[in-house]
Amino acid sequence: MGGIGKTALAVEAAHRACKEGWFPGGTLFVDLRGYDDNPATADQALLALLDALGVQGPDLPATPTRQYDVYRTLLAERQDRTLLILDNASDASQFAPLLPGTDRHRVLITSRDRPDALPIRLIDLESLTPAESVALVTRALHDADERDDRPAREPVALHELTALCGHLPLALQIAAAMLRRRRQRDIASLVAEIERSGDPTAVLDRGSPRTDMYGRSLVLRPVLETSYHRLSPDQARLLRLLALAPGAETGTEAVAALAGLGPDAVLPLLEDLAATHLVIPVQDGEREASVLRWRLHDLVRAFGAGVTAGHASLAEEGDEARARVLTFYYRWADAADDRLRWLAGMPEPARFADRGQALAWLDVERAGLVAAVQWAREERHADTAVRLAECLTQYFSWRRYFDDWITVAATARQAAHRAGDRLNEAILLNHLGLALQEAGRAEEAIETLTSSLELLRATEDRHREAIRWDNLGVALLEAGRAEEAIDAHTRALDLFQATEDRHREAWAWGNLGNALHSLGRTEKALKSYSNALDIFREFEDWFRAGAILCNLALTHQETHHDTEARVCWLQAADAYIRADAFDQAAQARVEAETLK
Repeated sequence: MGGIGKTALAVEAAHRACKEGWFPGGTLFVDLRGYDDNPATADQALLALLDALGVQGPDLPATPTRQYDVYRTLLAERQDRTLLILDNASDASQFAPLLPGTDRHRVLITSRDRPDALPIRLIDLESLTPAESVALVTRALHDADERDDRPAREPVALHELTALCGHLPLALQIAAAMLRRRRQRDIASLVAEIERSGDPTAVLDRGSPRTDMYGRSLVLRPVLETSYHRLSPDQARLLRLLALAPGAETGTEAVAALAGLGPDAVLPLLEDLAATHLVIPVQDGEREASVLRWRLHDLVRAFGAGVTAGHASLAEEGDEARARVLTFYYRWADAADDRLRWLAGMPEPARFADRGQALAWLDVERAGLVAAVQWAREERHADTAVRLAECLTQYFSWRRYFDDWITVAATARQAAHRAGDRLNEAILLNHLGLALQEAGRAEEAIETLTSSLELLRATEDRHREAIRWDNLGVALLEAGRAEEAIDAHTRALDLFQATEDRHREAWAWGNLGNALHSLGRTEKALKSYSNALDIFREFEDWFRAGAILCNLALTHQETHHDTEARVCWLQAADAYIRADAFDQAAQARVEAETLK
């Protein structure tokens, strides 16, 4: 992409190669100005190359055809290998006629666009790493004034600054130039200025010198604008909308939802944007091509969002796109959640044939799903975002993404509270309590689940109250309050039986078994586990049956009944296999093997 440091890398490589003696014929350099208003043509570049080769004045042929003949003849007769650098090409027509007609010499071309039509070896440049970015700014400051100790005094602010610059070399150079000018101010002041603005390109271009010491441009936004204005209307629209995507990486289907297009229609546009290096394809090598994700550089994202915000019609288009992608996420997250919770006898969920497919989709879209829930802070998106949050709890629990779970539940709960929706607030407080408990924050979980219970009592929803008592019992046990936990699970059992929820009753039996086990009441614990196992098997809930069998196995081991324990471990492995939980099945088999 523009500003990534293509020219600097090409020039540095040429200097090192010449120093090593690779090019005794020297180096020829031409700036093709491919992204200026008036890019150089191949014919214009040819005149500069002939001049460098000593063909001037009366020796210069009158017609371009004869000029190309002389150029190729000179290179063919030139025995000393020469390096030709054709910098900043925007189109193959600028450089293809300039390629030597011999393989003796070498050519290095820099471009923001991928010239797929020619058999050219391509080297894609990524942004710098955080450590490289910090080193670049530090060196730039020290080279100007070796007494400048701000990088050493403000390492955190320096890392924040380089992140705000997207680790893009051009942006980092501009930031360093601004810091040199603001010698009496700290790095944190520039960080704060950029954060207040929300648009790094605006702050950096407003405060930067226009050129560096070599006369090269140090302006960031025009670099992005020239790439943007070269796009077709459909490509430009997609780039703007992709800048509004909730996550750093977005799956092809979600991009299609943003654009209001089908995946087959949006994919060629994404590939075109990738060829211009405005969009970066990201693919997990372990997955199939259909789960390809797409990422924007942070500065391109800020630029695209700024273009949208600056025009009323584009802002309206952006709002419609955000609503579409949020609806898309909710639809399929709901279907994936249905599959994760599916038991024999239930209606078959849409789209996902098994839990593996549901988990794979959720894994791909996870960052976008979490970010989309944050839109619950906006009233117009709050209802859908809250419903989306509820669909993600089982997934977060299975994958143990507790930080994401806490973030999502807390955001959605706040939205429900603002809307005065007490039932949804109670539900989301329950989710938040579960997440806190799983994250080892038991006391916070107890407080949160107690608040959920208080809200539910006002609604007289006995079934949900039962769930809260059961969850509260788990948190109490985690906090070492086993007797209180037994009381909570017993209350839950009574309510589940009264509301005739057999499946949840099994959960309560299993949790009660854990509390009894912790106090050494082995026989009662075994009875509770057995009650839970019978019901889970009745519902063919093999994942939870496997978990109960593991608890039975551990209890038998502690009482030195190794034969019974081994049987339980083997049965747990079988149950986990039936639930597609292969990691857990393997671990259960390992435990069984130790008891041979």
